[in-house]
Amino acid sequence: MTGFRLTPLAASLPSTVPFVGPETQERQNGRPFRARLGANESVFGPSPKAIAAMEAAARDIWKYGDSSSHDLRHALAEAHGVAPENVLVGEGIDGILGNLVRLTVTTGDHVVTSDGAYPTFNYHVAGFGGTLHKVPYVNDHEDPESLFAKAAELGAKLVYLANPDNPMGTWHAGDTLKRMIDAHLPEGCLLVLDEAYIEFAPEGTAPDIDPNDTRVIRTRTFSKIHGMAGARVGYAIGAPELIQAFDKVRNHFGMNRAAQDGALAALMDRDYVAETREKVAHARGRIAAIAQAHGLSALPSATNFVAVDMGGDGALAQRFLKELNARGVFIRMPGVAPLNRCVRISCGRDEDLDVLEAEFGPSLAAARQS
Repeated sequence: MTGFRLTPLAASLPSTVPFVGPETQERQNGRPFRARLGANESVFGPSPKAIAAMEAAARDIWKYGDSSSHDLRHALAEAHGVAPENVLVGEGIDGILGNLVRLTVTTGDHVVTSDGAYPTFNYHVAGFGGTLHKVPYVNDHEDPESLFAKAAELGAKLVYLANPDNPMGTWHAGDTLKRMIDAHLPEGCLLVLDEAYIEFAPEGTAPDIDPNDTRVIRTRTFSKIHGMAGARVGYAIGAPELIQAFDKVRNHFGMNRAAQDGALAALMDRDYVAETREKVAHARGRIAAIAQAHGLSALPSATNFVAVDMGGDGALAQRFLKELNARGVFIRMPGVAPLNRCVRISCGRDEDLDVLEAEFGPSLAAARQS
């Protein structure tokens, strides 16, 4: 009997999951987490108007979603002051990144990222045969100068940069980033500028980039400040010819109809976005205070999470993470040194942070004694 036959590339790849989800961990632990503070979701949830829109859309769920996401795409264009032709809607930033890599990278093409940055991008590059190169963080920041220099050295097709950054929560001022792009981004290299956390960042963090600039594609999401991670709605802003190229490979009916309606309602509810931003700022301050009460420091953050420096190495941070996990608190940590001296704690409600505060000290003591 003849079995299935993978491509040589697929056969050469390991079966990996970039992130082990909290549900998997809960099944392994045999109990739910008491505080879910590890996936950078918004525990504050979506706008009530978004919930109402998704509930109403359930009656029409027998229909496929609009393959062009027309209403949402036009609303996003208006919100950002760009043309609808500059906007792509897709199945979260992850889905957009997968299609972008599929469009631009083939076996042997070079791609540059930071060592420790968002691993799902790396997963897509490997899946399409690209050769991934990494440069180190500098002072807990992704470093545009070294990223662009490496891309120029290799003739890279893509270079990935998140601003603000995950997993450290750090950021570059938009003017600084714009100057670096103009001065150092090599010809023929596309900058993938991941702005998933931009709504939490200080004013001026987003660089002033012409949406028709063929050197840059920006990705954003409804998973963070809009609280719709489970709906899988992301979007990109880029030159029309690049946005149109996605029609060659994207899943044209991949967008959920209810999610499209919910995202549109969420986009329009600016008051709720402002409220969420305030709640996140409060939570960041409280997480930093909890860390400080135990003699630890928190990195300044422009995101909906806080990186806490455990004052040791990755082994200490890993033990602390496991101790918190055993006590019902879900957090994550960076995967490479020296970033892995930290743990990453997502912002939560006061009741979530009450659990974190109660279990922080015992977990830290146990981790230090191990």
